[in-house]
Amino acid sequence: MASDIAALERRAIEFARLGDFGEDATDLNRALTRLSPGNQGAWTRLARCCMEQELFDDAAAALIQVLELNPSNNIAKSLQQEVIRRRAMAPVRSDAASGFTPQDFYTLGQLASVDAARALTPKFESLLTSVNAQRTSSRIVEARNREGQSGSKLFRRNSFYAGLHGHVFAFHHGGRWEPQFNLGMFSATPWGASSFRSGIAFNMSPAGSDPDREAGQANALLRFERFQQQLAGAWGGHLVDWMSKSGGFIQYGERGPATDLLPRQGVDWIVNCRNPAGIGFVFIGRWLFLENPDDAATLGDMRKLVAAIEDTFAALFPLWLSVYGEDTGRDPGSGVRAPGSGIRGS
Repeated sequence: MASDIAALERRAIEFARLGDFGEDATDLNRALTRLSPGNQGAWTRLARCCMEQELFDDAAAALIQVLELNPSNNIAKSLQQEVIRRRAMAPVRSDAASGFTPQDFYTLGQLASVDAARALTPKFESLLTSVNAQRTSSRIVEARNREGQSGSKLFRRNSFYAGLHGHVFAFHHGGRWEPQFNLGMFSATPWGASSFRSGIAFNMSPAGSDPDREAGQANALLRFERFQQQLAGAWGGHLVDWMSKSGGFIQYGERGPATDLLPRQGVDWIVNCRNPAGIGFVFIGRWLFLENPDDAATLGDMRKLVAAIEDTFAALFPLWLSVYGEDTGRDPGSGVRAPGSGIRGS
């Protein structure tokens, strides 16, 4: 066995010396990793082969193995950055396989947020483009236009951002100080669980470089107060119902999803929140967890993920509309149910 491994190793090194990273070299190094799982060189060469063939997820997975064996492997670290660069330049894939994989969540947790966002750019752009094409996105844009706001798409290109370590997020165009339709992705490191959120968020922190921060924060706080009033009334029970059926949780401040709070407790927390400016950020919506097999299947299939987001946005749209407009009790002719008539489930 040892002599077989040594012979395969010599052949693999010769392929690399010749700059041959094709299918034969890939198969050879893959076989070596099966025979010798602790072989850093085999995993590194396999990553290079996969990268050259634009199999970026496979390349990232191989480099994860190298860095788990040796976190100080500088060659693997350099290759990881090259994979990020090439994946960012590659055409966006639109097939079902272009969803978010365990490797994507791992990458999010291992790289600096800016680098992780760059690595995830093709998939996130594909996601936002697909979400823009959904019916509820058009209804949100139309509602904003009726209020005098600009925009023809819910999410503009390059409208997702690097957050704290292990976190990237997106909110709809113009939504910094509005009740936001918000998407977010979190890695298990350091958030405790790899997860993806979609729902409504309020950013009431004055931090950042946005213009009119004082007026903007005041507007966000006013909208959040309206949101609390809606949840204290008929909307509260409907939202609890929807959260119970849809994997709904709240999130606040700089912590992950509040999975320790049941839906009723989460809604009550929002209603009774008395220091929103100090907390800064409050979210309520649906969460998908990578450790859950059904959620993982949804995350890994872009079409399923888009459908899940559309269901969530459609369910929450009437509530958002009741908070967004100047007159919180009206239904501005959009065919949306007025507050108290129920939230559509997903």
